[in-house]
Amino acid sequence: MSNVIAKRMLGIKPSPILSITDRANRSKAKGLQCCVMSAGEPDFDTPEHIKQAAITAINNGKNKYTAVSGTQELKEAIVNKFERDNGLVYKLDQICVTVGAKQALYNLFMSTINDGDEVIISAPYWASYIDMIAIAGGKSVIIECKQKNDFKLLPALLEEKITNKTKWLVINSPSNPTGAVYTYNDLKDIAQVLLKYPHVNIVTDDIYEHIIYDDQKFFNIAQVESKLYKRVFIINGASKAYSMTGWRIGYIAGKNDVIDAVSTIQSQSTSNPNSIAQAATVAALNGSHDFLKERVDIFRRRRDMVIGQLQEIPGLSIFVPNGAFYLFISCNDLMGRRTKKGKLIENDLDFGEYLLDDYLVAVVPGIAFGMQNFIRISYAASEEQLSYGCDQITKACKSLYE
Repeated sequence: MSNVIAKRMLGIKPSPILSITDRANRSKAKGLQCCVMSAGEPDFDTPEHIKQAAITAINNGKNKYTAVSGTQELKEAIVNKFERDNGLVYKLDQICVTVGAKQALYNLFMSTINDGDEVIISAPYWASYIDMIAIAGGKSVIIECKQKNDFKLLPALLEEKITNKTKWLVINSPSNPTGAVYTYNDLKDIAQVLLKYPHVNIVTDDIYEHIIYDDQKFFNIAQVESKLYKRVFIINGASKAYSMTGWRIGYIAGKNDVIDAVSTIQSQSTSNPNSIAQAATVAALNGSHDFLKERVDIFRRRRDMVIGQLQEIPGLSIFVPNGAFYLFISCNDLMGRRTKKGKLIENDLDFGEYLLDDYLVAVVPGIAFGMQNFIRISYAASEEQLSYGCDQITKACKSLYE
């Protein structure tokens, strides 16, 4: 590595999800019929009333810098959202608006983690957590969560990993990549452990809050156990529920001194989030949410369709999710087989490359999420595209030789 590059970059890699999607899109640009089942964004357009709010903001000259932590109008909308949707009360100085939910999490870790501080993460996990913690000088403590336990963190396993160096626990529900949803009782049991250790703070990644199925209800641990309120920091944003991935608006809520530190970090990086996107997000949070039911119903229908097509394939084991728009699928029983070209499939990376190279289907290997011999499929795509992708995966699996 060049001497110009900082040592901290030695262990940091580009997002594997974005890399795979980019590779697949390059294949599509060459005219190949490549099915992209790796992208983590809704395929729906941003609702019309949100787009119109942005147009109005442009026409009204809202094109200048805003406060670093976001406009008062948007922070008020976020405060109202928390009270309306979650029964949680925050003040304006407990909110910071960021350039996407990813920046909210990055700013939080950068402003709170000292060298050697430990952060407990349950695997499978969203790929960026680990690298963000490493950049901040922290140590990720991984707890592997089994499929037989719905990929959820068990309280006993959590307690085993807590030390005097533990600063954060990360909770992601609904989960990326599994779609697992923590119930009220799940979170209550975890809360009982955390109450014993007042030095442990909790960050909850709630970005998939509104994409939930099968009569499940969303709960945040601060709702479930009010005694943890001052130790809980909530990450959310506009990307998933409102199909606003490119608008890049996220936010964080929590204790005001930490939020002030988060804002200070932001003041020396991006400064304020995009002013027009902030105005659009006000309309998203305050406006009608009627469109959500229809979109969630479509996601559920797609989930069931993909499961129906893939569940009969020998060698695959599918976890049925209650939220988000992903399937986390074990391909462990396919390991040790060979392709028609004679390539040995030794792990999920090999399997993912095989699907992309030989069948033009892009999925994300499970190792990107800390779990080997799984793949993640996104069903945020048209039914036609998903059906084609499932057909290709079926052909690929059936073509493997013992």
